[in-house]
Amino acid sequence: MESRPNTGSGVQPYRDRDAATGAFAAHVNRGKARVLQEIGVDIVIGEREGARFRDAYNGRWYWNCHCNGGVFNLGHRHPRVVGAMRDALDHLDVGNHHLISGWRASLAERLAETTAQLLPYAVFTPSGSEAVDLALRLARACTGREQIIPTVGAYHGHAGLGWAASDPRWVEPFGFEPPGFARVPFNDVEAMRDSVGSQTAAVILESIPATLGFPPPEPGYMAAVATAAREHGALLIIDEVQTGLGRTGSAWYWQQEGVEPDMVITGKGLGGGLYPISAALLSAELEAFFDEHPFAYVSTFGGAEIGCAVASAVLDEVLEPGFLARVRELGDRFESGFADLPFELRRRGLTMGLRFEGEEGGVIAAKRLIDAGVFAVYAEHDHRVTQFKPPLILSDEQADEIIGDVHEALA
Repeated sequence: MESRPNTGSGVQPYRDRDAATGAFAAHVNRGKARVLQEIGVDIVIGEREGARFRDAYNGRWYWNCHCNGGVFNLGHRHPRVVGAMRDALDHLDVGNHHLISGWRASLAERLAETTAQLLPYAVFTPSGSEAVDLALRLARACTGREQIIPTVGAYHGHAGLGWAASDPRWVEPFGFEPPGFARVPFNDVEAMRDSVGSQTAAVILESIPATLGFPPPEPGYMAAVATAAREHGALLIIDEVQTGLGRTGSAWYWQQEGVEPDMVITGKGLGGGLYPISAALLSAELEAFFDEHPFAYVSTFGGAEIGCAVASAVLDEVLEPGFLARVRELGDRFESGFADLPFELRRRGLTMGLRFEGEEGGVIAAKRLIDAGVFAVYAEHDHRVTQFKPPLILSDEQADEIIGDVHEALA
């Protein structure tokens, strides 16, 4: 068989792993291909269903306990979401950003309902990075200030101001750090109070920082940050790209903390793993900026109408009576199942970080888990921690099988 791509639908395009990896190295990312081969994680994703995916060449199944940062909150190819996309393809395309769209309006209305109308507007983008970029630009425009305060170890994307607000680890390779950003440690209220001032446009927080290893906010921390921002006329932006849409057992984690953000960023899971769609949810006061500047932000593919249909199906599932209670129940099941294992469990719902003693403990654990058929990824900014984010749609039997596999790998 030739190693060149086969254009037939559903056919794996290369004859073997070496051919696929070689083509990836030659035309996509040579460094990534080399590193994955060196650490023995050169999996080529093939068939996928529900909570699992299979290596295209050796046929081995893996539990997806990273979910691409929350993209697969509802598992792979959830029937409700696939059905919505198939129906949409019969009569929709991306739409036209110059025109009014009933699909965008309907999705924005439903997202507003999840915030109890605290944030009644949505600006749609293709990715979370772009939603963060828009939110930070809007904060600067509405306050007339430049300074943005993110936290050390944060990750807000790889593009625009979202990239600039992320930890220096992502900025430094490109050689130039944009001005106007002052990072403070997460969970350090005094450092935040000392940093917020008259030139601060916004504070931006991941509600539970993913690449920092999911340290949950200390009691009262998020409320104290909100107060510090408001005392100086700064805005509070909460990045819920990884923790929103039910993953912590509520629609949004900030609701559990009793804070009222000025903007919330959502993405990843909003597209159900089938279509890229993200959004910045805005207060009415901030949306007023677009009264004067209605075309200050446009996006050809932001809020694509097919994506809106997909996202509406995701909300149908997440807001189904009993869904969020089931997430909380599954979280309790994992916590009980992990009780005798050698790590500290950081958990809110099904957002979990497994923290080990050794400096590279999370890296070693992630490799052992993968070898045992449980796909997980270590935290980039804290190698002691393995990120553990199973799909929200597991049965008890599936959860117990994953717990058993984790015991086999880590006990």
